[in-house]
Amino acid sequence: MDTRNEVKDTAARDWQLVWSDEFDRDGRPDPARWGYEEGFVRNEEAQYYTRGCPKNARVENSLLIIEARRETFLNPLHQPGSDDWRLNRASATCTSASLSTQHKANWTYGRFEVRAQLPRGRGVWPAAWMLGTNIETVNWPRCGEIDIMEYVGYQPDTIHATMHAAAFDAPRRAHMGSNTIVPAPYDAFHVYAVEWDHEQIACFVDDRLYYTFVNDGKGDDSWPFDKPQYLILNLAIGGGWGGREGIDDAIFPQRYLVDYVRVYQRKAAATP
Repeated sequence: MDTRNEVKDTAARDWQLVWSDEFDRDGRPDPARWGYEEGFVRNEEAQYYTRGCPKNARVENSLLIIEARRETFLNPLHQPGSDDWRLNRASATCTSASLSTQHKANWTYGRFEVRAQLPRGRGVWPAAWMLGTNIETVNWPRCGEIDIMEYVGYQPDTIHATMHAAAFDAPRRAHMGSNTIVPAPYDAFHVYAVEWDHEQIACFVDDRLYYTFVNDGKGDDSWPFDKPQYLILNLAIGGGWGGREGIDDAIFPQRYLVDYVRVYQRKAAATP
C-alpha cells in the first residue's frame, strides 16, 4: 500500500508528532529546519558537499532531492603538500549535499522516520543518521552516532542500521549493528525508522523490526545515547565504505529522494 502522504497513526503507541518536514514547498530546503555541511567532510569520500546549491539539494514535487553529480569542483581551501586530505585535494570529481538540523533542532529519545527512495550504483553511500550535539566538545565517536539507514551501492539489496560509541572504537570495533534485505530500494519508497529510549534503540524498515541495540548499563562509553542528537541526510560517493569496490562513473547523476522526515516522542515526554 502506498503510504506516501499519509501521516502515521501513532496513537496506539502513544506517540506525538513533535517535528517534521513534508517537503511541500519547492525550492531550497527550508532554512529554518536544515543547514548544510560543506566541503570534504569525512571518510575520504570523493564528493565535495556544496552549500545552498539547488543542483545538489532542492525540493521539487513534494520531494527533497539530494543529487550527486559528476563534475570537477575546485577546492577553495586547497593547500598543496598538506597532510590533511581535506586540504591537499585541488578539486573534487563530483558534488553532492549533506543536510543537517545541527543548531536548529535536536531531540533526546523518540521515533524517527525517513521515507525515502535510494540512489543506485557502485560508489553511492546515502544515509539518514544522527549525531550527539556534544560532538564539538567530546568528538566522535564519544558523542554517539545512530544510523537510521545506511546503504552502499555495491550491496544493492541490503540496508544497514548501526550504532557508534567510544567502547566500539577502533582498533577494536567501531560499531554495533545489523542489516536486512530490501529488494531494489532504489525502485520504491520505504520508511526507515528507529525508536529510541533509555533502554534500547530499535530499528525498522516499513515497521518491520530487524535490529535492537540494548543499553548495557555500563555508562557513556557504550551508551552515550541519553543526550540530544541532531539529524543528517546525506549522499556520499566513495570513501572508506562506499568506495570499497570503486565508483562507477557511468551512474551519474544519482538522486536520493526523501518524501518526509518525522520525529515523534512519547506524549508524556514531548515538549508542548
